[in-house]
Amino acid sequence: MIVCGLGNPDAEYEHTRHNAGFATVDVLAESHGVRYWKSEAGAQTAMLSWRDADGEKREVILAKPMSYMNTSGGPLSKLARAHRVQPEQILVVHDEVDLPAGQVKVKLGGGLNAHNGLRSIADKLGSRNFARVQFGIGRPPGKMQVADYVLRELKGNFLEEFEVTAQQAADVVERVLTEGAK
Repeated sequence: MIVCGLGNPDAEYEHTRHNAGFATVDVLAESHGVRYWKSEAGAQTAMLSWRDADGEKREVILAKPMSYMNTSGGPLSKLARAHRVQPEQILVVHDEVDLPAGQVKVKLGGGLNAHNGLRSIADKLGSRNFARVQFGIGRPPGKMQVADYVLRELKGNFLEEFEVTAQQAADVVERVLTEGAK
């Protein structure tokens, strides 16, 4: 199983809405004491041992593609091939403008909602049959462009709310790992 958080690798993007996936994977890693990350297939990866609802232990790969959002499918597909992971065994965490800020939702397959990161992943995997944890960021205010909105640095209450949502999204990922996507 691969849990892939989407984001952009440069420090300037760390506290932006577009890095919702990275933030969620970081919360998950920290809460499980992951200390070792390595560079593999164009992504930062770490291993996590997990017990599902049946008590079966399995390895979960945490991944943060180090390409930009729009090309994240390349590193994820290479990682999946290297570990013989099928699209159905991949959970992608991403920012979602069509979900109100602070909401988190699980989705199985389906449309890509004009999300370039998801499009890249679907193209490179040759499948849309991967699960997603959608991290709600809401729509930009007024006439602000979506790109400006998702890449704007978060500060103050906006950053605090984002961090709370990252924890909620990590909790949802844990539930999916334990019980399966529902």
